[in-house]
Amino acid sequence: MKINFKIILLLICISTIVGCTKEYEIPQDLVISDFVWKGLNAYYLHQDLVPDLADTRFNSDEQLNNYLRSFPDYTTLFSSLLISSDVKSTLVEDYNTLTEPLPRTAFTNGLEFGIIANPANSDTVLGYVTHILPNSNASTKNIVRGEYFFAVNGVQLTKTNFQDLLLNGSDTFTLQMANFDGTIIIPNTKTVSLEKQAYTYPTTFIEKVIPVNKENIGYLMYQNDFSNNYINDLNNTFLNFKNQNVTKLILDLRYNIGTGGFSKNIAKIASMISEQNEDEILIKEQWNAKAQSWFLANQPDSLITKFPKTIGSNININSLNSTDVYIILNGTNFEGSSATELLINSLKPHTNVHIIGRQTAGNNTGSITLYNSEDYDFPLKNETHTVALQPIVLSFLNKNDQTYENGFSPNINLCENEDILDLGVLGEDSDPILNSVLNYISTGNAVSNTNCNPNNFDYLFNSINTQKTINTGIFIQQNLPNTN
Repeated sequence: MKINFKIILLLICISTIVGCTKEYEIPQDLVISDFVWKGLNAYYLHQDLVPDLADTRFNSDEQLNNYLRSFPDYTTLFSSLLISSDVKSTLVEDYNTLTEPLPRTAFTNGLEFGIIANPANSDTVLGYVTHILPNSNASTKNIVRGEYFFAVNGVQLTKTNFQDLLLNGSDTFTLQMANFDGTIIIPNTKTVSLEKQAYTYPTTFIEKVIPVNKENIGYLMYQNDFSNNYINDLNNTFLNFKNQNVTKLILDLRYNIGTGGFSKNIAKIASMISEQNEDEILIKEQWNAKAQSWFLANQPDSLITKFPKTIGSNININSLNSTDVYIILNGTNFEGSSATELLINSLKPHTNVHIIGRQTAGNNTGSITLYNSEDYDFPLKNETHTVALQPIVLSFLNKNDQTYENGFSPNINLCENEDILDLGVLGEDSDPILNSVLNYISTGNAVSNTNCNPNNFDYLFNSINTQKTINTGIFIQQNLPNTN
């Protein structure tokens, strides 16, 4: 959306007086409402399914204005123009809040943990360690994944106090540890004192090479979002893998907080995984009928994302040319996210993609930010308000025109929660999830764990879930014509 295409009114210029009367002055009390209706009429993916967004809905500006005035406010209007199943499209009151995320930081002691109800006492709870952040305060203490704790500063953890004690309480506290056999919590003598400190998350949590059947398997556990903040560092990780002759990749996203992002960043990660020539198609876009017609007629190349070869203008992407990628899904219960689904679908025609997790949701749509200007871009925006729209405007397809509105089924199905009685060591074959993937690579047998939660634990909390970003979907950048 950087070029103001003055040459066109073919498309989205609605074929009525409403859309094409440039001289008409919009009443001041309807400026935002008019922007909402015209923006959705032009680009909303489901425009053809909303009768009030039809090009023939109004015969004059006056009719449109009367319609707009029938709503108490523009937010109510916006909501009324979406199909009932659309939970992604949003209206932003202040576009100044739409900024690129900063590198991930926190004030934390480095303990990541889960909470279950005490099987023997429904009021009390038990904490278990999922992992320790590298170079954090907790990493200097005697505490590891798979250990249990039942009290903080001598206070028994309960359903009503554990968040206050562990998250919202003192910056320093002492954990009282316990043994747990799946039924009975037995306090032991071990204590661990932790202190919250300013912390900057490293780009990758674990990166290592694992030999399997005389092949080098790259293992990458990634925990951050998919913003520009980490692309260069990821590129260096892939260079390390490439230098060690990695032929297959395990991408472990189980603790990944990123759920959306820009498609251009997903494309760069895809290019790191699968080396393709610069003419190979990675992603296709399918807009609503009238927008698609205009793009095909005027800028068809903008509907296609090919494998990028550089980051910025002068940094070459380090591509693995991996024959197989094994993606351990993120999400609350390993159900994936918009970002992982786009990555999976885009890579499928080019490499063998193996999914480890649960059935994904099918978030196959993309959104764009529309500002109130002639070409819906930021530079020429109306200065009288700060409202922007972020509607879903397209569906993503891959090179073979395959999309994923029904989601993906996993090759290896995971239980909703890790087995807290057998967590193992991350990055080692004692970790049951990684072990199942390594066995799959070695033998070709995809074995799912069908004995989920045999102890019927009541899983109450996981510290990673509270850090996940809201899944607003995938955003794209696109040059749009002058239609207002």
